[in-house]
Amino acid sequence: MLGPAAAGLIGLLFVVVTLTSGRERSETARGQALYLTPTALQFAVVMTFSAVAMAPRMAPVATASIFSLIALVGLVNATLAAIGIASPRAGMEPPHWSDFWMYGVTPVVGYLALCAACVEVWMRVEWAAYALAGVLLTLLLVGIRNAWDLVTWIAPMRGG
Repeated sequence: MLGPAAAGLIGLLFVVVTLTSGRERSETARGQALYLTPTALQFAVVMTFSAVAMAPRMAPVATASIFSLIALVGLVNATLAAIGIASPRAGMEPPHWSDFWMYGVTPVVGYLALCAACVEVWMRVEWAAYALAGVLLTLLLVGIRNAWDLVTWIAPMRGG
C-alpha cells in the first residue's frame, strides 16, 4: 500500500512545481534543493523500498543491502537539507522555525531508524518487517505534511 501511495504523491509534487512557473529560476532553485527535492526523494525511498520488498525470492542479505543503500542515500540528502535550512543565506527570508524540524531533523531521524531496521533485516530479526513498515509509514506521513506545507506556502505567492 505504501509504494503506490508514494508514487501518486510524487506525481502530485509535479503539480506543486507548476505553481512556481513564471518565477525567476534563481528565486526557486534553493527552495527546490532544500524542500522539494528531499520531499520527492522521501516518497521515492518509500516507493523503492516497497518495490524491493515485493521482489520474489530475493535473499535477505541482498534485500538488506539494497535497503541499506537506499536508506543511506536518503540520509545523506536529508542531512544536507537540514544543514542548508539551518544556515540561511544573507538577504533571503529566514525559514520558518518548523522547517528545520520537519524538513530536516525528522527525516534524518527517520532515515537513521530505517538504517537500524535494515540491520535488523540483515540479522533476520523476526520483527524487522514491522519496524520497516512503521518507519516507512512515518516517512510517508512526514512527506505528506511537507508537501502540504509547500503547497500552502507557494500557492498564495502565485498571484505576485
